[in-house]
Amino acid sequence: MQLLEALFLGLIQGLTEFLPISSSAHLRIVGEFLPSAQDPGATFTAITQIGTELAVLLYFWKTIVRIIARWAQSLAGRVPRNDPDARMGWLIIIGSVPIAVLGFLFQDVIRNTFRNLWLVAIVLIAFGILLGVADRWGRRRRELDTLTYPHGLALGFAQALALVPGVSRSGATTTMGLALGYTRPAAAEYAFLLAVPAVFGSGFYELLQSFEEPGGPYTLVETGAATLVAFAVGLAVIAFLMRYLKRGSFLPFVIYRLLLGTLIIVLLSTGVLQPY
Repeated sequence: MQLLEALFLGLIQGLTEFLPISSSAHLRIVGEFLPSAQDPGATFTAITQIGTELAVLLYFWKTIVRIIARWAQSLAGRVPRNDPDARMGWLIIIGSVPIAVLGFLFQDVIRNTFRNLWLVAIVLIAFGILLGVADRWGRRRRELDTLTYPHGLALGFAQALALVPGVSRSGATTTMGLALGYTRPAAAEYAFLLAVPAVFGSGFYELLQSFEEPGGPYTLVETGAATLVAFAVGLAVIAFLMRYLKRGSFLPFVIYRLLLGTLIIVLLSTGVLQPY
C-alpha cells in the first residue's frame, strides 16, 4: 500500500511541477486523503522533484548543453562575456543565489511552519490573483534574449518564494516574468532553466540527509519509484505546456488555484482537514 501511495504521489508531482499550481501544495494536500493520511514531508517532495528536473534536462538538453559550453568558454576568453548563451549561464547562477541562501537559512521553517494548510490555502489564492493580474496586464513583448541581470535577480527572488508550499516555483517566476514584460513562453522557459540548479541542489541534499537520518512516511525505494514516475509524467507535461503557452493564457490555472485554495479553507473550517 505504501508503494502505491508513493507512486500516486509521484504522478501528482509530475502533473503539477511545471504548471503554476504548486506541486508541493498538491503533495501536501493529497497526502492527507491517502490511506496513510499524512504529510509526505519536505524530504519526499524535494527528492521526487529530482525526477521532474531530469525531465527539464531532457527536454531542454540542447539549450542547456549550449549554455554550459558557452559559459565555460567565456571564462577562458574564447567567446565574449556578452555572448547570449554565456550571459544566460551567469543569469541562471545569479538567479539561483536567493533560493540557495534562503533555503539554507530557513530549513526548519520550511519543513514545519510553511507546511501549515491555512498558509498553503491563502498562498494559493493570493498568488493565483497575482498571476492573473500579471498575465492580463503584462506587456508580453520581451523575449528571453533581452533578459537583463537585474531582471534575472528579480526572477531569482520570485523563485525563492516557492519555498512556501502553494506559491509554485514556475508560477512565481513566470508571474514576475510577465510583470516585467516577457512573453509567456519566455517567462516559462526561464522558470524551467532557473529551477534546475535549485531543485537538484535541494533534492540531492535531502537525499544525502535521508541516508544519514532516515525519516518520513516512505522508504528510499518507494521514493525512488515515485521519482521515476514524476520524471515520465513531467516530461509529457513540459511538452504540453510549452505548446499551450504559444496560444493560451494562464487563466485556467488562476481559476483552479482560487477554487483549490477556497476548498482547502472550507475543509479546514469544517474540521475535515487539520492544519498540520
